[in-house]
Amino acid sequence: MSDAFTPEEIQELRTLLEVEKIKKVKLLYSQLMDSRDIDGLAEIFAEDAICEFGPDYGNWVGKAEIHANYKKVFNTERGNSDAVRYGGFHVTTNQWVELTGPDTAVSRTYLIDTVHEPDPRTNPIIWLGLYDEDYVKVDGEWKIKRSTLQYLWPKRMITDGKDGPWPGPFPPA
Repeated sequence: MSDAFTPEEIQELRTLLEVEKIKKVKLLYSQLMDSRDIDGLAEIFAEDAICEFGPDYGNWVGKAEIHANYKKVFNTERGNSDAVRYGGFHVTTNQWVELTGPDTAVSRTYLIDTVHEPDPRTNPIIWLGLYDEDYVKVDGEWKIKRSTLQYLWPKRMITDGKDGPWPGPFPPA
């Protein structure tokens, strides 16, 4: 067996490198959110990104609106308790990434959203959900182009109002 990579293996390695870069963006998303670095969080979105966060948060269009709404949600400008660094964990896991083109990809990630309360009788889990996301490469860096959050627990709030995959089967054909 030769130690040299075949052209197919080289292509597979390139694909894996791109997938890992996308996974790093999603990991950074949670780190930036939990540390309340809202300025940094906004930077991982494309300029024309869309966040579809259900009936409680609505749709946010464009990086400027995404930035403003994250600041509002976490009250970072007023010193609110939601602004406490690592006052909860935005745990994203089981990420599945599919490249759909040289500069585009889709991803599905599980969400376990927790809050840290001093009362041990309080359930620390506030949301269970799924993120469906589109990614785009901008100037050589992967950015979130669309982020759709489907809430599955404790209240089921899904985009299309049906019990099934959103917005369709994953990964896409």
